[in-house]
Amino acid sequence: MKALILPLVLGLAGAGAGIGAGLWLQPTPQSPSGGEAGNPDPGQESPGADPVAGGDPSIEPGPGTAPMPGRDRPPIEQIEFVRMTNQFVVPILRQGDVDALVVVSVGLEVRAGLRDTVFAREPKLRDAFLRVMFDHANAGGFDGVFTSGPQMATLRRTLWEAARPVLGADLFDVLITDIARQDT
Repeated sequence: MKALILPLVLGLAGAGAGIGAGLWLQPTPQSPSGGEAGNPDPGQESPGADPVAGGDPSIEPGPGTAPMPGRDRPPIEQIEFVRMTNQFVVPILRQGDVDALVVVSVGLEVRAGLRDTVFAREPKLRDAFLRVMFDHANAGGFDGVFTSGPQMATLRRTLWEAARPVLGADLFDVLITDIARQDT
């Protein structure tokens, strides 16, 4: 009987120690102003505050509002979403060999009525997007947790910056609608 109790007690003690360590080591929640949740810093606005959302970065911008400063756009009724006709295939090279392939689908948020203009300029857009994606791949942007928020925001921003000279101020955002990585 003692042989059965000892493993059970050790198992329960180990589980309790693991739970206790997890609770003790969990990160402290952050408030929108960057301080600890229980000790907010009043009177100091967050650097990421969105003026469209009333200055409160905890409020997600809704449809038709600018996700980044400098991207003023009209109401959603005056916006059109255009999906690029083909996916982008980006090779990930390691020591001269293809280590993986990343497949990306892209859509554009433009002023309503510009669908034909987007398709007429698609070869130029594809060239600009491929240059950005190849640079992103060569910089390690598709390594590790490549779908994390900061990685995706960087890729979207650089795609937008590359497409802006092609479409002008009528381009409001670049949307990554699908992304997948296949290791070889």
